[in-house]
Order: sequence, then structure tokens, then C-alpha cells
Amino acid sequence: MRKKIYKFFVVAVLSLIVSSCEDLQVTNVDGNNPDEVPSHMLMSGTEKKIMDYVYDNWFSGRQCLVYSQYWAQRNYTEEDRYQIRESVNNSYFNVLYTLIADLDEVIKLNTDESTANVSALYGANQNQIAAARILKAWLYSVMVDTWGSIPYSEAGQLKDGIYYPKYDDAKVIYADLIKELTEAAAMIDVTEDRAFISGDRIFSGGGSSVKWKKFANSLKCRLALHTSKVDPNWKTYIAEALASGVFESNSDNALYHYSSTAPEYSKFYEGFYIDARNDFTISRPFMDILKGQADTLNVKSHPWAGVQDPRIAIYTGGPRTVDAENDSTLVGNKYYKNGDYYIGVPYGIASADMNSDFRNIAPNIYAAQPVVLKDNFPVPLMTYAELMFIISEYKGFSEAEYKAGVKASVEYWSELAGESVPSDLDAYVTEVSKNVNAETVALQKYIHLYMNGTEAWVEYRRTGYPTQLLKPGQKSVIVATDIDPVTKKILAEEPLIFSPLSEVKGDIISRVKYPTNESTLNGESFNAAVAKLTDGTNNYYTKMFWDARTTTDPHPANK
Repeated sequence: MRKKIYKFFVVAVLSLIVSSCEDLQVTNVDGNNPDEVPSHMLMSGTEKKIMDYVYDNWFSGRQCLVYSQYWAQRNYTEEDRYQIRESVNNSYFNVLYTLIADLDEVIKLNTDESTANVSALYGANQNQIAAARILKAWLYSVMVDTWGSIPYSEAGQLKDGIYYPKYDDAKVIYADLIKELTEAAAMIDVTEDRAFISGDRIFSGGGSSVKWKKFANSLKCRLALHTSKVDPNWKTYIAEALASGVFESNSDNALYHYSSTAPEYSKFYEGFYIDARNDFTISRPFMDILKGQADTLNVKSHPWAGVQDPRIAIYTGGPRTVDAENDSTLVGNKYYKNGDYYIGVPYGIASADMNSDFRNIAPNIYAAQPVVLKDNFPVPLMTYAELMFIISEYKGFSEAEYKAGVKASVEYWSELAGESVPSDLDAYVTEVSKNVNAETVALQKYIHLYMNGTEAWVEYRRTGYPTQLLKPGQKSVIVATDIDPVTKKILAEEPLIFSPLSEVKGDIISRVKYPTNESTLNGESFNAAVAKLTDGTNNYYTKMFWDARTTTDPHPANK
């Protein structure tokens, strides 16, 4: 009897253990983060994470937007002067590769026989694969244009036993990205209306398969133009893209659409209004370009001096009102009377010199919120206006495409701001089209690319334009050092100089250094990549392979 009771007890305990383990397995499944995510949801989440990381107040705000001198910091100017935070650099290098891995997973879900049939429920397999390849090419282009040669062909292959991926030459990566975009565009089945049944936030909802194809070809034009100083085949790539189909109007723009609902709002909005920060404003070089004002401090001309840009109020939120004591206030070495002004903050000066006088006359996002800092601001990956400037250069700086680009840009920004297109738009286009050449095309492209600091930084390094941007050692602003207390006459003054905190060899930063983590986590490959850089050091001044500028030829012609 006791044996029977014992056996029963053992069986009961074992059953309880098994049951408890099964319950534990169910309990430990996170319903909000399932192991298997449908391909369309994975693509949607990856799109958002990519935009959140590339277009935020760190990767863009403290790097690309200040490198391209759209923004300057209002308080702590160290990043403007190329003192990069290693922790930030390490973090972004790592996280962007995890996003590449997510895009690879979308491709795998639509390729693997065990998952392809299920994934096809969310959109044609080949269209999902193509969209993931296109976005992956876009992201890799941002990465290679930031750091230069990076892990590419062996990246993301831990399961295959590759723990220390080699760094591929940037030139090789570019060639493969153009190939990827060509193949992705060709594989899209445009008879299938949508690439995904839902979730795509770049081409609204399901994501038009036709628009993904146009994006692939338009992006191919951008990358081809990047290589135009060094690769005689660049025109062939653009001709192929045009034949396959590119953006045809602003309705084709590749924009990531944020929402006004938390936490789906723009990271720029979050960085300013949710985090309650006021770190950035428009820089003086960019503001002077918009005002049509020449840089007299450094003896630099303006191709359409005296012509104010119609986008200036959209970009800044409107002029800053000066309410001065005794009808005037001194900023630097200039008195401003009561009134409305467009004045940017000095760029590249020391934090100690960035005083309240400079901040108080520059645009203040808490006084007037510009559209670019709205919670639902649609972040541009690439636009029709940019493509028109590319095609203008492709055609030898053609006037028709240049004018189309200027007009499309003003219309695009006006629509984003919810404003009517300026009634004098045609007059403005005529005024800035009196000379259509390398400088004017580059400068209008630069104005249009506002908030896309990654691409604007590329274009400066490729072309040397705008020349209005400050180089190290040039004058940022003149300040009064002695004033007659009675007459208020300025008795003495001195310039504040753009003074980098890292060696950049006299020019705007050419690249971001490789993260320090790579020297320990992937040491052999890291050392091999560094050995190929100028001076064999991990520096900020090694030029990209497509940057052919020299001291004697600062604006080389295309091949």
C-alpha cells in the first residue's frame, strides 16, 4: 500500500514539474516581442528605427547637420569643431549594423522555402526583397560616406562562423551598391500594386511597388553622381536608371512619415520638445546664403547676391524680433535696432565665446516652431528636386532641369509647411537662373537638402561647394573688444575664428574616425583598414575615394 502511495506521489510530482515547465515556457514568451515577426511588420519597424537613428539630434544634429553647417550649437560647440564623442560613435556604428541585419531578415523571410509562402501573404516575395535591398543600399551608402571603408561582404555572418569581418574598400562597396540597386529595380513586379500589404511608412501604407522602383533608380543616380569625379562610367549608370524609371514629381518623393502620436513622432521633435533641449539653431553661413548675403569677412561672393530665398521663413520659423534697450543692441560688433532680423549664430567658435547676445538674436525654436521640428515631419530619404539637380549636372548643368529642381524644391517645402506656393516663385527662379553652372546647381541643391545633412556633407566634399561654408582658420564673426561708454562708438574689435579641436588639414571634416570599440572587437580587420588611411592613422582628414579635390583644383570637373 505504501509503495502504491509513493508511486502515486512521484507521478504527481513529476506531472506537476512538467506542467510547471510548460507554463513557464508560455509565461516567458513576450507577446509584445514575438520570436517570429511577419515580414511586413519587421520592415515597418526597421524603417522607423533607421530613421530614428540616422535623423536625430546625435547622428544628424551633432554630426552631419553641423558638418554641413546648416546648424550650429547654441551652448556647447565642441562637436561643431570636430570633437566627437566616442561613446556616440561606437553606438551608432554598432546599431546601424543591427538594422542591416533586420533588412537581411526581411530578405530571408521572403527567400527561405520554409517562410516564403507565409511572407507572400503580406506582399509579393520579390517586391518585399527588392524594397529591403533598396533600403539596405541607402543605409550602407550613409555608412560608407560617413566612415569610408567598412565591413560589408562579410558583415552579419556570425552564423557562418565569420566573427571578424574584413573592411571592404569603399570603392568596391559603391560598385556593389549600384549593382544591388540595378537588380532590385529589375526584380520589382509593378503589376503588384503594393510592395507590402501594410506598414510601409516610406511610401505610405502598403508602399507602391512603382515608387520603390523609382526610388531604386533615383538613388542609383545619386550614387553614380558621387563617383563622377573618378569613374568615367557614371553617366552610363544614370542613363540606365533613367531608362528604367525615376522620380517624376514631388508625389514620388521617398519620405519617412512620422506621426503626431507618441511614441511615433520625429526624433528631431523629441530631441527639442520632449527632452526640453534647445541645443541648435541656424548657423550664420547658412543664414547668409538664404539671405543672399556675401561673406565680406572672408571675401566670398554670392552668385545671386541680394536675392532672399523664399524658403527662409520655412526653415527658420520666421525672423527674430529684436526688442532692444535704447532702440539698439550690440551683437558682436554690430548694432541692431528694434525690428525683425534673420541672423544665424556664429559657426565653429569656442563654447566660452557663444554668448547670450548671439543666441538671443538667432532663430529660437521655442519662439517659433519651424516645420522641420514638427512631431510629424516627414524625413526625406531622397526627393524629386534633388534628382533634377543631379540630372542637370548629368546633362552638363542644363538650365531646364535646374529650374525644375528649384521650383520643385520651393513647392515641396511650401507644401510641408502648409503654405501656399510663393506668388513670386517664377521671378525667384528667373533671378537665380541667370547663370547655371557647377556652383549655382550645387548651391541650390545645398539649400534644398536642408535637414538632410548626410547628403549635403557628401556634396560639399565632392564639389567644394558651397564656398560660403567656413573652413578652419576663417573668420566666423567680428566682436567688439572696446566701446566708448558715452558715444557707443566701437574703439577696437577682433575676429573669432573657426577653430577645430581635431586635425582636419585645413578643410571641413572628410570622414568620421572608426569607433574605438572596433580596435578591440575586430582588431585585425580594423588595423588593416587604418593602415590604408592617409598617414596610416585613424583620422578625420582621409578623403573619400570619390573626393578628387586638391589645393590647386578645388572644384574638379566630372569625368
